[in-house]
Amino acid sequence: MEVEEKLDFTKNNGLIPVVVQDYTTGEVLMLAYMNEDSFKLTLKTGFMHYFSRKRNAIWKKGETSGNVQEVVSIHYDCDGDTLLARVKQKGPACHTGNRTCFFNEIIKKEEFAGFEVLKNLMEVIDDRKNNKKEGSYTCYLFEKGLDKILKKVGEEASEVIIAAKNSSKSEITYEVADLIYHLSVMLSYFDMDWEEVLKELKKRG
Repeated sequence: MEVEEKLDFTKNNGLIPVVVQDYTTGEVLMLAYMNEDSFKLTLKTGFMHYFSRKRNAIWKKGETSGNVQEVVSIHYDCDGDTLLARVKQKGPACHTGNRTCFFNEIIKKEEFAGFEVLKNLMEVIDDRKNNKKEGSYTCYLFEKGLDKILKKVGEEASEVIIAAKNSSKSEITYEVADLIYHLSVMLSYFDMDWEEVLKELKKRG
């Protein structure tokens, strides 16, 4: 059976809602709609295509802005009338320039964002690498170069060992955070990010 036959395009005037997530963080980026033709185009090209109810036409996400969405995975729900797409988002997903369309907060409880924390950290570090800011420690590290960065990585790794020997969880937390920061600077120096490291870890799982 073709996958299209498992999907119910008979509801909502031939449209299926698509919830779009960032594949690394799980963050919900947007909600859009597909008809059967835009769904087929998405499968064929590997990039998200939607159907605009306002323009009554198929559109490729990022076609004009460059903020394309590369398909990582697509799942359909138990009724075959809703899709969940996990994508690699280039730039902001929202036309307002926000990372996600869901930036209007109503209620929020304290949360741990997981990989999103590392992703945001890398964005700040990359910005400091490319845009000098007076008084920035990160800019200082990049100005001093690789030897200085590697020296700090070594120092922070030693601090983690000492904290662990002291059996102090608060110390370990603090020193591991310092180590991760300096490792992030090192990765940025080589135009890398944590996504590549996590992919390697996943292969080992």
